[in-house]
Amino acid sequence: MSKTVFLFSGQGSQYIGMGKELCEKYPQIDVYERASDIVGFDIADKINNSSEEELAKTVFSQPAIMATSLTAFEAMKINGIEFSAVAGHSLGEYAAMVASGILSFEDGFRVIKARAEAMQKAAENNPGAMFAIIGKPAEEVEKICAEIDGYVVPVNYNSAAQTVIAGEISAAEQAAAKFSEMGAKAVRLGVSAAFHSELMRSAAEEFEAALNNMNISFKNPAVSFYSNIIGDKMTSFDKMPEKLAKHIISPVKFTSELAALQAEGYENFIELGPNKVLTGLVKKTLKGVNAANVEDAKTLEKALEILK
Repeated sequence: MSKTVFLFSGQGSQYIGMGKELCEKYPQIDVYERASDIVGFDIADKINNSSEEELAKTVFSQPAIMATSLTAFEAMKINGIEFSAVAGHSLGEYAAMVASGILSFEDGFRVIKARAEAMQKAAENNPGAMFAIIGKPAEEVEKICAEIDGYVVPVNYNSAAQTVIAGEISAAEQAAAKFSEMGAKAVRLGVSAAFHSELMRSAAEEFEAALNNMNISFKNPAVSFYSNIIGDKMTSFDKMPEKLAKHIISPVKFTSELAALQAEGYENFIELGPNKVLTGLVKKTLKGVNAANVEDAKTLEKALEILK
């Protein structure tokens, strides 16, 4: 039987109305209601009735994307789809932790509330910029960033041809201009912070302190859990507050995770959550695998056809 991994979407994938179709198709799924009680705002209302700019604020987008991903996860469970590994891109690791049993639903949303609030504050205090650099290998991206005057570093290793850089606004813009001159494509991301860089250090420290005061229970996962920090399967789940704080300021080694999953024999890569960014990265990175996303009724049916 072919092996299936569930992938969970990252920040920036949000859009107005996400998850609505799945909730209409499966009214028994109550993720949004339960999560709203924990995070302190009506997630479904924020998704359906606010502006894109409002929804994009870290403090709202992180819980909203996670709730949408877990709604898609519940839809897969209702359809009896089995999986033996999980992975997420940045924020997506938190939905993966809930799906795999590392965190309970309640603790998962308590944790993401604290993370989103800490990161929102850091973003306001330390503005930055992020660019996706397309068409240059990671080693070259690292080299150019090191030559720029100011702070800019590679933060997301997304595929062989795409690396995201982040840093101080002027330094990131200089680097992007340099890559454009070299024939690469530099696409500015719709964020006002330099996620996964040292500009998030205050968020990491605040988040770790919050976790240590919250009495969160971290358990061993029921399925294999792949980590952004090591780019491989995680085998030790002690000192999780420290590891999750480090995650905020560490690069996302997603390419390495995908390679490790394929080496373990995974053939079905199913992204759960809004948009299909990770599905695109799988298709660009791996050959001979099935990649599909689940975000609405149509994509759910397509994914079920692959899996059944």
